[in-house]
Amino acid sequence: MSLITVSGLSISHGDHQALSNVDLNIDKGEIVTIVGPNGSGKTTLLRCIIGALRPNAGEVKRAAGLRIGYVPQSLSIDQTLPLRVERFLSLPRRRAPGDIAAALVQAGAAGLADRQMTGLSGGQFQRVLLARALLENPDLLILDEPTTGLDQPGSADLYAQIEQVRRETGAAILMVSHELHVVMSASDRVICLNGHVCCHGTPEIVASAPEYRALFGTGTHGALALYRHEHDHHHDHENCDHDHTHDHEAHTHA
Repeated sequence: MSLITVSGLSISHGDHQALSNVDLNIDKGEIVTIVGPNGSGKTTLLRCIIGALRPNAGEVKRAAGLRIGYVPQSLSIDQTLPLRVERFLSLPRRRAPGDIAAALVQAGAAGLADRQMTGLSGGQFQRVLLARALLENPDLLILDEPTTGLDQPGSADLYAQIEQVRRETGAAILMVSHELHVVMSASDRVICLNGHVCCHGTPEIVASAPEYRALFGTGTHGALALYRHEHDHHHDHENCDHDHTHDHEAHTHA
């Protein structure tokens, strides 16, 4: 069974139809990226998946006992508030110092426990948010544009860290990002969203799809190979079509 199965999901905000008849699934151990233009419903979809938003139609099925770790798109902390990283990671419930230290190491943020949250760089802040999500020991890690505000090397480093988390924990990863050439190449499967699922498949399949090119042009296609990681398993989701019907076959993990 998939960790998450979304079927016929539709949601509207007033007169605005944010999502229409969205189908997708997330399986164990895979990295799935959702791409799409501004206003395409990406964050709305994530909020439905984690249970923070109720759809008008359709459903989200979660595997029994599923643990989700969530890294939000942004988090504001009062600049005058004295808040050490260790204390932040113990909110809203207390965490053992050893668990905090281990999560920080796993997120690539070792040694930051005593730092003030307001004194962290953008990259350090995002890694602390990642550590917070990892404290949930998630089966599924959801990240909403985790590299917002980072430069390209910082973004690439964070995506490499996320890939390492997947290797070490076996958690599935679901990401939203605008950084198409980096994040798509770090993915097993890409879902192109624009209020509905335009196309989905491997990064190479999606990057060459007419629906994707209509939204983003062709500029990122040649950059995929630069960041392409080696897979130790394979997926056979390859479907980019015009009628927006999508049958997700089971995929095999070696």
